[in-house]
Amino acid sequence: MSEQVLNQFRSDKTLRDDCVAIYEALGMDLNTALRMFMERTRMVRGLPFPAVLPEEKITKAEAKAAFAAMRREAADSKEITLDEINEEIRAARQGRKSSK
Repeated sequence: MSEQVLNQFRSDKTLRDDCVAIYEALGMDLNTALRMFMERTRMVRGLPFPAVLPEEKITKAEAKAAFAAMRREAADSKEITLDEINEEIRAARQGRKSSK
């Protein structure tokens, strides 16, 4: 067996927890998944997935037009109270908690 080394890095807790859940559903732990990533990197001699920037770019004028369209759409929305807004936020947070 070759010499073993310790690899450490920091990540967002939510990102880590989400990935751990996915890997566990696949029957492996995070360490195994990371070793697989590294092995595949070595095999393809690069990232084991496409890593490219999107081709599509928008101009400043297009961005302004999109923003103006969103403002017009928002202007047509019904008025809601602060209590209604807070209730939507509470419901969304509760939904996120119950899905974990």
